[in-house]
Amino acid sequence: MEKVLLLLAGVSVLYALDNGLGRTPPMGWNSWERFRCNVDCDNDPENCIGEKLYMQMADRMAADGYKDAGYEYVNVDDCWMAKERGPDGKLQADPKRFPSGMKALGDYIHSKGLKFGIYEDFGTQTCGGFPGSKFFMETDAQTFADWGVDLLKLDGCYSNIEDMTSGYPIMEFFLNKTGRPILYSCSWPAYFVAYKKIPDYKAIAKSCNIWRNYDDIQDSWDSVTEIVNYYAKNEGNFFEVAGPGSFNDPDMLIIGNFGLSRDQQRAQMAMWAIMAAPLLMSADLRKMDPYSKSILLNKDVIAINQDPMGQPGSIILDMNQIQIWFRPVMPKGSAAFAVLYTGSYGTPEKLSLKCETLGMVGSGGYNVTEVFDGRYVGMFKSADNINITVNPSGVFLGKAVYLGN
Repeated sequence: MEKVLLLLAGVSVLYALDNGLGRTPPMGWNSWERFRCNVDCDNDPENCIGEKLYMQMADRMAADGYKDAGYEYVNVDDCWMAKERGPDGKLQADPKRFPSGMKALGDYIHSKGLKFGIYEDFGTQTCGGFPGSKFFMETDAQTFADWGVDLLKLDGCYSNIEDMTSGYPIMEFFLNKTGRPILYSCSWPAYFVAYKKIPDYKAIAKSCNIWRNYDDIQDSWDSVTEIVNYYAKNEGNFFEVAGPGSFNDPDMLIIGNFGLSRDQQRAQMAMWAIMAAPLLMSADLRKMDPYSKSILLNKDVIAINQDPMGQPGSIILDMNQIQIWFRPVMPKGSAAFAVLYTGSYGTPEKLSLKCETLGMVGSGGYNVTEVFDGRYVGMFKSADNINITVNPSGVFLGKAVYLGN
């Protein structure tokens, strides 16, 4: 066990896209999971995909502490476009739902000190049936740059997966050609996984800052655990190519919506921190309850997610619905660990775990803190045991700061 943990702590990333962006997992907000493709602004003006929604979310991010906590991208997802391109072949926003246009929306988001993300698709159409970028990648890349876009999410509907290996790097080339820094989010591997093929993650990491590699998240605990269990398998060794500049994306945070209990919300936040995942909220920030907001703004959990080493964690043990994950963090020799209880039995699990199992493998001592509440647990050495209680469908997130020899 000690040799495995030391090996994980020493992994270096050789395949990351080097465009200067995404040196830590990006943080922000995305409309899709919560608001989907609601284009009915006549009957549902407060929740439809239109400029008002994104402006209000930008307002809330700037005013309610999210921007100060590190959340910076306001990402427009599918269904923002008109059904046809303009006479010049360029994309255009739906004129009724985005009457000011996308450049004006981007300017508004930037005026709040935030960044502007947008959605397109590698295929002939987006997943929602709007114009895709196939045969228009250079034009679209320049259009996005002209609008002041800071992040592009490129989906993969209505396309052939055999074309993605060459096609997604082409969009990267055209984005770089614009001269504007645009963080590149790829759905390329997710479509390979859907067809039960193993993606070439080394190639993906060379072209993409972040990449989706599993199904869309839904508003449920089952969906969260399904994603975590998929990541635990690490099929294709995708954790090994992740690091500064290139990160796996298990999809959006559903904290603050309808489907998760309080403990389950903590669990999702903890696991996304351990996995070095993008923290992209998808909830109605206008109606965020205080408890959910406190999880999303927890500075110590965010610090683990944003650890400058950028090395994702991985599962160490999986036993009877208890998963133990470990991630190396700064200061050097320190560890973040998560003990996840995926079961739904009515009684918390009480565990006595050897500290070495949790990533504390150095010869010196460790100060251990429970991260969400900031509760000091004690000073331990690798041979010691630590007692941990985990609620059903909950998590214990710990940080062990190495004190040296």
